[in-house]
Formats: sequence, C-alpha cells, structure tokens
Amino acid sequence: MDNQSEYGLTDALSYLEACNTEEANKILTTTCVNDLSNPKIAFTMECACYWKDILSHISTDSPYENGDYLLQEWKTFIAVKKSQSYVYDAALYACCRGVFSTALRYFHRLLNEKDLVYRAEILKKVGLCYKKLGEYDNAKRCLSEANTCHKSQAGVLAELADCYALCGDDRAAKLLFREAFFIDYKKIDIEFFDSNLINILVQKTRELGYTGEMLNAWIPVYGVLWGVFNIKRSLRAQEIGKLKQDIYALETDNKDPARTTPQLVPRLINMYFWLIDYCQTNNDSRLINEILLKIKILDTNIYNLYVK
Repeated sequence: MDNQSEYGLTDALSYLEACNTEEANKILTTTCVNDLSNPKIAFTMECACYWKDILSHISTDSPYENGDYLLQEWKTFIAVKKSQSYVYDAALYACCRGVFSTALRYFHRLLNEKDLVYRAEILKKVGLCYKKLGEYDNAKRCLSEANTCHKSQAGVLAELADCYALCGDDRAAKLLFREAFFIDYKKIDIEFFDSNLINILVQKTRELGYTGEMLNAWIPVYGVLWGVFNIKRSLRAQEIGKLKQDIYALETDNKDPARTTPQLVPRLINMYFWLIDYCQTNNDSRLINEILLKIKILDTNIYNLYVK
C-alpha cells in the first residue's frame, strides 16, 4: 500500500467513526484507487457501502425507531463481518463508533420520558450505546437507573454485568449475569456483549452446536458447570416459593408432548441448580438427592458434569 492510500484509509476510517459513509466511500474510491485489492481497503470499503445503504433507509421522524434500527442492523452486520475469512478490526471499530454514537444521539432525545417502563427501555439503549463507545461509568449509571425505573429486567442486568466485567469487577459481573439469564434468557442480546468473561462462555456453548434461543437457554447451565456463574445470592422465602411453583409447572409441561419444547430442558435444569443452591444453604441433603435424580433423568451428561 503506497503512502497516498495509507493516508486515504486513515481519513476514511475517521469518516466512518463520524458515520459519514458518503465521504468515507468517496475517499476510498479516489485516493485509494490504486490499492482497491488491498484487504484492509477492500474490507473498509465493504463496511462503508454497507452502512451507507443502511443509513439511506432512515427516514422516520421517530428517534426511538431510528436508534433501535441501527442497533438491530449492527447485530446483523457484526455477525456477517466476523464470519469472513479476513477481518480488519480498525474498520469494525470505526463503524462501531459511528453507529453507536449516532444511535446515542437519537435515544438522548427521549430522556425526558416520564413513563417509567418506557424510560427504562430508553435508558437501557443509552447505556448500551455508552458501553459500546467505551464510556463504562456513563453506561453503568444509565443501566442502574433503568433497573431502578423497572426492576429485574434481564436485558438491563445482562448489560450491566457486561459493564462490570469490562471494568474488572468479575464478582459483580458473574452475579448479575447469572441473575439475568435466570430471569429471562430470551430477553438477552448476546450479540452486544464485549467482555471476555461472558463471550468465552457464549463461544464455548456455541461450539457444542447450540444456536439462537437454544444457545441462550443453555448458556446459564454451562455457566454453572464451567464455573463462570459461581457467584450466588441467597433467595428469599417468597422467591423459593415461586421457584418451586415454576419448577412444578415446567415438570408438568415436560410430561405433555403437546406442551414440551427443546428449551424446556435447559430452563428446568437451571432452575434445579438454583434450588440446589438453596438446599445446600439449608443443609437439605434429602431434597438435593431428589433434584439430582431429576437432573440425571433429564440429561445424564449434564448430571455427570455437575456431580464430578
């Protein structure tokens, strides 16, 4: 790559960070014209073209719709790009800065929202954007406020956990990740995670062949088995009562071929893990043995990994 192309690539990356895809693409096709086959330039041009097309579809006057559209498109974009044989990290970083700073501006317009449930959703999106931009203190502040507005949202707790992991507080991260996946694994966007603590667990679980909702359902199970979700909290009496009711309901569904689903097994196993934790605290070995037998019947491999 000659000097002119290097300077052009640097400028193009700067424009991508500003989400100015038009100018980025113009520079790449003019200044770098002699090096278009260079993998860095080719990859950056692909990114610029991709987001130029995406941004051309933003026409609604709704800041929330615009911001959420960018977030959803990011998940598609990053999945496609990371699956390619060559990945230019500087271009991905520039796109990340551009996309999430733009989305943040849209969501910021809505921070005067008074409805607490909607405000919590907006704060979650604002916190996510701050996290992707590396502003972890702002991210934690927004996500904590979101949790105050609307308690125990799985998506909020998962993003907050990711922030703590990125800041080096693994204990808080493990506790919150475990809580989030227990509350509702279906509401967690694993594509937005940045910390190694959770991404290594996600990747290892994915390598077992799980995808989509099944991947999310099995992550907390293997999180326990592989020692990632090893920070636990004591459950209150009311929570134990609800946990036992939920377990009974799932056990009933599992006996009915018309109501059982593939996700039911990992969900039920995760509930059993939580109940075992409670039994260990209360030295209830009889109930522990009953639960272990149920796990063995559900999945012998999981049982063997758990008791070894």
